[in-house]
Amino acid sequence: MSEPARATGYSAWRLIAEELRADIAEGRLAVGDRLPSESALAERFGVNRHTARQALASLAADGLVESRRGSGTFVTGGSVHVHRIGMRTRLSTSLGDRHSSAGRVLESATEPAPADVAARLGMATGAPAVRVEALRTVDGEPIALATRWFDPALLPDGAAALRRTSSVTAALRASGVDDYVRASTVVAARHATASEAELLALDPGAIVLVTESLDTLVDGTPLQHQITRFAAQRVRLDIEHAGSAP
Repeated sequence: MSEPARATGYSAWRLIAEELRADIAEGRLAVGDRLPSESALAERFGVNRHTARQALASLAADGLVESRRGSGTFVTGGSVHVHRIGMRTRLSTSLGDRHSSAGRVLESATEPAPADVAARLGMATGAPAVRVEALRTVDGEPIALATRWFDPALLPDGAAALRRTSSVTAALRASGVDDYVRASTVVAARHATASEAELLALDPGAIVLVTESLDTLVDGTPLQHQITRFAAQRVRLDIEHAGSAP
């Protein structure tokens, strides 16, 4: 662990836990693998065993690992979901096909479109746009927080339909859109803000995976601009290659 990382005042056990979460999410530690012992982690990161123990306890509280008396700590598979992003992949089915998945609209408003959103949706900067904030859970656990922007001229009842159905696909169908495709996706990672951590039930400063995407009608007309923050400790993103079968 680098000195700059320690100098931030961010708890050492959280930094250790984040690195181990990344190892699990990215497949370097697979389900059933045994984690290093407390003493091995303490030596690896230059901390005491109590700090290493806190990091493992945090992972156990999130359901990522389990401690087996006399054997060690092992990776479990229950809390890491894979979201496959393709041309027609829908979050509700990708994350919830074998689990109980639910969406909830937190807020919706019609307000001037920011310049970047307007450009992606082919609207004039400052033109009225519909913004919808929504939270998705899987098996009762918060997974993703999304901000969606629509052109109200294209979807005049989009926000109301989304509040009624809690499903983007159903809401778009109610507005006359039977099919849409993913045109682009950009992925980044950062620390969660305080409000994101609260809504996603994360520890302060936990990592979120952020996707910024554009969905279009099948004829290429821009449909929705979306920014989604995924709880990195619970979700892996698998982006399909262009031209993959839907």
